[in-house]
Amino acid sequence: MKKLVAVEPRKAALLEYEDRHVQPNEVKIDVEFAAPKHGTEVIDFRGLTPFMDENFNEEWRMFMPREEGSAPGIVFGEFQLGNMVVGKIVEIGGEVTDYQLGETVCTYGPIMETVIVNAINNHRLRKMPEGAKWQNAVCYDPAQFALSGVRDANVRAGDYVVVVGLGAIGQIAIQLAKKAGASLVVGIDPISHRCDIALRNGADVCLDPTKCDVGYEVKKLTNKMGADSIIETSGNSAALQGALRGIAYGGTISYVAFAKPFTDLNFGREAHFNNAKIVFSRAASEPNPDYPRWNRKRIEDTCWEMLMNGYLNCEDIIEPIVTFESSAEAYMEYVDQHPELSIKMGIEYKK
Repeated sequence: MKKLVAVEPRKAALLEYEDRHVQPNEVKIDVEFAAPKHGTEVIDFRGLTPFMDENFNEEWRMFMPREEGSAPGIVFGEFQLGNMVVGKIVEIGGEVTDYQLGETVCTYGPIMETVIVNAINNHRLRKMPEGAKWQNAVCYDPAQFALSGVRDANVRAGDYVVVVGLGAIGQIAIQLAKKAGASLVVGIDPISHRCDIALRNGADVCLDPTKCDVGYEVKKLTNKMGADSIIETSGNSAALQGALRGIAYGGTISYVAFAKPFTDLNFGREAHFNNAKIVFSRAASEPNPDYPRWNRKRIEDTCWEMLMNGYLNCEDIIEPIVTFESSAEAYMEYVDQHPELSIKMGIEYKK
């Protein structure tokens, strides 16, 4: 049996592991489809995450150095890559009552041949309805951050909305903003193929930030008013500068990306005059801004329903689709070295 592991910074490999029987509370999934995480996981894969030498202290709400002698946040050679898996249940523990052998399920899990998870009171072990698309299922995680970003941007019917960065989160945010009733949805990305997909799925206009002044073009599209809401998923400093330039007076920038340090951001100029509100949006942070009505579980439940009933369409987002046997090379190529060649890489297991 093999699993996908980061053996050193920016190097992935399929390593052997020994399978085991399930515990009474567990089920084993024979994985058929999987997908990695293209955002924060890549920072981990490159060894650039702050979690290497620090830990986020929940009590202090800040990063602090790890205790002396403790293991780093990422241990290369052990760090398993992957985000979502879809497959059939092939073994069930004696205490499990809510799942049956042969059922197709989706859950969080690393990219490996079999995944064993807790199956008692685990709402993240999701049953796949008949006819549901696996491509939608493996977008369960990015959909949550897209939904959170749209909600935190306070998108309302009739609004002018801009989505910056058309990866998986941005593509889903495009669909959600349009379905929320936005009168104008603008996608921003330098990759024309991503723009084409966004235009098929809800964007009214797409702009290439390398070929135009995005802020100025957004102002022109909105009769000089600017965007009511901008959802920023790219983590690029120039993109945030453009957002500050294109936002309407008093508008909201929902910052979804886990950005790198910026050295060239200017909070003078338009930022000083436009009274913009920058909200840092993260679906996993509790309490939710709309607590107690909303929490992470409600976000997850809502996203799963929209993905399974076809309200959201993620088939175009999953590309390329590679085999499990080639997943190590493909991960390095499409996720790390040339992310412009993919949106969210899918992995298909040839059984």
